[in-house]
Amino acid sequence: MASIVHVNTYTHSVTYVTDQMLRSLKLLVTLIGLDQTKFIEQWPIYERGVKTWLESGHLQTVILEVSHPSHGLVTRCDFSIDYGYGNGDGSMWVDTEALKYSITKIGVIPAQCNYSVSVLTAAGRPSVEGWGTGTLLPTTNFIKQSLGTTIGTHAIGAQAGYWRKIS
Repeated sequence: MASIVHVNTYTHSVTYVTDQMLRSLKLLVTLIGLDQTKFIEQWPIYERGVKTWLESGHLQTVILEVSHPSHGLVTRCDFSIDYGYGNGDGSMWVDTEALKYSITKIGVIPAQCNYSVSVLTAAGRPSVEGWGTGTLLPTTNFIKQSLGTTIGTHAIGAQAGYWRKIS
């Protein structure tokens, strides 16, 4: 008698990318010296949104904005989703060293800074409890530096980048 096993690998990719992206954002918050308490408290909301929109194919970018109360944007870290990534080999990986490298390039973050997590989604996305509409801070006088793909699976990848002030 033969057995047939079917694994929904796309669902595994969605779960892996969601988890690794949120872990990477938490790592960034921690390494730049900001309080991770708010991030940990909001984790279930972040996870619900990211996972839902990855599954539906509507998630385009996950953004961590770091701002100063009187100076505006200090830096921003983006994870852009690539739904065509991978070659079907089943591997899943994350490059935290590239993220740590970006921290050295961002520089010292003032202690008064705050952060927020936002997403860019395609039109027609399903609504998710805890998420609404918002506005990103302007990136005028900033330049985006790509770190390349930092999270990869056989089906989905996430390319990271950070924004730094133009000297």
